[in-house]
Amino acid sequence: MIRIPQCMSTQHPDNVTLPFFAESPELGGEDEVQEAYYAYSHLGCREQMWDCEGKEVDNFVVRKLLSRYDTFFREKKLGRDIFLTLRVPNPEVETAEAKILLETLESIPRSFDTACLFYGDDCPPIFEVILPMTASHTAIDNIYRYYTDIVVGKQERSLGEGGMTIADWIGRFRPDRINVIPLFEEMDHMLDAHNVVRRYLEDKDIAHQRVFLARSDPAMNYGLISAVLLNKIALRHLQEVSEETGVRLYPIIGVGSAPFRGGLSPGTVDRVTAEYPSVHTFTVQSAFKYDHSLEDVQNAVRRLEGRMSGRARPVDEAAALDLMERYTQAYERRLGPLAPLINRVARYIPERRKRKLHIGLFGYARSTGGITLPRAIKFTAALYSVGLPPEFLGLDALDEADLGFVRENYVNFDEDLRTAARFLNAETGFVPRELASRVADIVDVEPDEEHTAITGEIARVLRDNDTGRLTSLILSAAHRRRFLG
Repeated sequence: MIRIPQCMSTQHPDNVTLPFFAESPELGGEDEVQEAYYAYSHLGCREQMWDCEGKEVDNFVVRKLLSRYDTFFREKKLGRDIFLTLRVPNPEVETAEAKILLETLESIPRSFDTACLFYGDDCPPIFEVILPMTASHTAIDNIYRYYTDIVVGKQERSLGEGGMTIADWIGRFRPDRINVIPLFEEMDHMLDAHNVVRRYLEDKDIAHQRVFLARSDPAMNYGLISAVLLNKIALRHLQEVSEETGVRLYPIIGVGSAPFRGGLSPGTVDRVTAEYPSVHTFTVQSAFKYDHSLEDVQNAVRRLEGRMSGRARPVDEAAALDLMERYTQAYERRLGPLAPLINRVARYIPERRKRKLHIGLFGYARSTGGITLPRAIKFTAALYSVGLPPEFLGLDALDEADLGFVRENYVNFDEDLRTAARFLNAETGFVPRELASRVADIVDVEPDEEHTAITGEIARVLRDNDTGRLTSLILSAAHRRRFLG
């Protein structure tokens, strides 16, 4: 059996430092081919997520990797030793990109043929796809069935009157089937993930199934504490499904470097993996890879790949949901007045990729009828840039009993807040006094003086509408944090 990777390199643009191979500040398609090779060969990541959404989609990535870096890939077989996992558009949500899904699925047999010629055997280089914003078992099943019944199934159709099949004409379509990894991102869907997965598995002979849980977007949608508790509940239920069905489930969690987005950096591997012991695979995003020394990143990847996953932590679901409801309401109340500031600052945060990732959904915009905000990375970067880490929004709604429950279930709560508090600047004029006071009551605040000075200057240029240096200041602050957002 293939050893499933425990570390997945992704293309999330949360980095401030540019990788040495970047041709411009925004990584494009050819840069991302080199990035995949770099993640495999230099960092030791055994899996690269490849986004098949937005512009500059490259369905020939397998051919490019094998032809450009043939010596490496002769030693490390793609599909056996290292893995390329495609993230496809969800046609139920991303309607403008729905047909990219079909193009991507059709490209899998072509990649198989390329690898077959390169290696001389039948090992598929790509056999898994990730479906973002999964809401139902049919959404997963539609992709599974389309591939098996249409992409592969059409090879048995006859052409004309001679009886020649498509397979006779252009060869067999392989692999025969693919694994579809559901990615759950919305609260209701995460709470129902176990039922969706159970239903999807009912009519399939599958020995194992990977399940992806979001950590970053739920934090933006519902606040830090809700995002953590939401994942804890979902992981516990998934473990129960695995035990009930006998199908081994391998959870994946999508974490960034900011505590708000998961807190995974080379220096926090042990801490974050202890928070989610049943998770098998952790994502390493761009800040993890490029905002730290190569040696630190390599050591961290080795620790991720060498760890043993454990059992999900139990959580009182009813109590957690009650707290989440009150906390999320307080989080949303704080966001309303901040939205214009966040959107203003976000315009000056530089892009790090030439194409977008998936469109995502933002719960707050729906619940308040019209407030729009940037995606999670720019959202986080904007608030850090004005001295208000988003980790603190909503904390003032929690009493001591609530905090006791949070500490019991969110193992790294105090440590994450202390990390974020280094970048709190209560003197910018953007941090509500009562919120700053509440943070000081919960954890010791030891500010990073250089970051404080930079955010103070950012506040000044915003007040004076002197924004010519704003992007430079935002990047300077991000360098101190070692993540953009």
